[in-house]
Amino acid sequence: MIYGNDVENHYLLKAIETIKRQIVVISPDYRILASNCNPNKSYFLNRNSSEGEICHKALFNLEIPCINCPATEVKKTGRPSLKQILIEQDEEDEENSEKSSCLYAYPMPTTDSTMDEDAIVVLDFDLPSLFRYDEKRATSNAFLRNLIHSAADGVIAADMTGKIIIFNKAATKISGYSKQDAIENLNIRNLYPPGDAHKIMQKMRSNEYGGKGVVKAHKQVAIRKDGSTTPISLNASIVYENGKEVASIGFFHDLTEAKRLEAELEKMQIQLLQAEKMSSLGKLAAGVAHQLNNPLGGITLFTQLILEEHDVNEDVKSDLLRIQRDAERCSSIVKELLEFARQTKREVRLQNINKIIGRTLFLLKNQAIFQNIKIIEEYDTSLPEIPADVQQLNHVFMNIILNAADAMEGAGTLRLRTSPDQDNKMALITISDTGPGIPEPIIGNIFEPFFTTKEEGKGTGLGLSMAYGIVESHNGKISVENLENGGAMFSIKLPLKQKTES
Repeated sequence: MIYGNDVENHYLLKAIETIKRQIVVISPDYRILASNCNPNKSYFLNRNSSEGEICHKALFNLEIPCINCPATEVKKTGRPSLKQILIEQDEEDEENSEKSSCLYAYPMPTTDSTMDEDAIVVLDFDLPSLFRYDEKRATSNAFLRNLIHSAADGVIAADMTGKIIIFNKAATKISGYSKQDAIENLNIRNLYPPGDAHKIMQKMRSNEYGGKGVVKAHKQVAIRKDGSTTPISLNASIVYENGKEVASIGFFHDLTEAKRLEAELEKMQIQLLQAEKMSSLGKLAAGVAHQLNNPLGGITLFTQLILEEHDVNEDVKSDLLRIQRDAERCSSIVKELLEFARQTKREVRLQNINKIIGRTLFLLKNQAIFQNIKIIEEYDTSLPEIPADVQQLNHVFMNIILNAADAMEGAGTLRLRTSPDQDNKMALITISDTGPGIPEPIIGNIFEPFFTTKEEGKGTGLGLSMAYGIVESHNGKISVENLENGGAMFSIKLPLKQKTES
């Protein structure tokens, strides 16, 4: 029979032995001093472990203390420590080959003569609910990762230093960086032109662009890895933790295709505008022709009657013949104007490019602005025909020739030349002048819609843009360059009629 304190100690020891949680007492040098482990149910201690052994050797078969050892933390701080570790089981135990356990350690200093040295108590307790929570959290995290990486828009998150922490597949396509390259080497600021990242953060910190901490539908360009740019629409926000900015996340919508469609629509609108202009010009020309043809016909008829029915001297006859020639010339001009401006559907036929240019010059060269301009025509008469719409190409050449005359201010030399290109597959038409040339900063913009260097009211900026569109629609190319001796030269390439194989 047990009495007094012995009873308390007996029950206390029994309670410790039967507790489902396992308790190990170790020395500061990691020797096992005591434990309540039952070898038949223990996964915390190896089955053959016993007092006096080194704990990390006995418990986990390791030569050095565990990296996450709570006892080591207790030795350093003198305070209790809670750690979670992964315990490997016997290979035969497939169901529990790995098990996570939390270890709680606290110091037990020497308090009486029955203890030889300070000790550390280590308790283990598994947390089934924590395991289930971890599984659910892992499933949720995997689903979230799939959502982010499957998003059609680029998703990029970065901490406040600019280090990338999230970078999905669409971001890879937009930027040209791989996920690994972006996370290891890319700073978010390098995805924008210099200074733009700071401006975007300023906008997010204001209330004017979608609310505090947010910017919505911000048009921006992103800098790709190869240095090229991609137009994007950016929706971004700041991530806060306890009221402090800790990160930012942005959704990058690639606008490349939208810009292409926008340019196509703009080109179509310009073509419609030009079609309306040509329609108005055609109606005007028809009205002018009706008003002029009758009196011109009368002048020609009565001049001929005078010549036939009256005996006039040579001087008068010469004057009458001149009147007749000029009247016939006026009729030809009216006829050409009608032919040039008539409203028709786009009609591509085989045409002689030299005759097209000649027809355009016929309408222009006797205008006042060309009186002091020397026109040099150098046509290759052996050029094959080209598939073309005459009216559209007339518009191209007229626009370029009139621009050249304006640039020379009505005095200089205009040179028109046709020849085959080096591969004999394209007709090369060059139109050059002796004007001041085109300033280098703007030479790359002259084919853009509504871009003009003329004074307000003297130009719409549509002429060269329309000419560019017409040449492109003929599967050709148009370019411009400044000449070394002054002046500018437009070069137009149009496909030649290809010989059919026999």
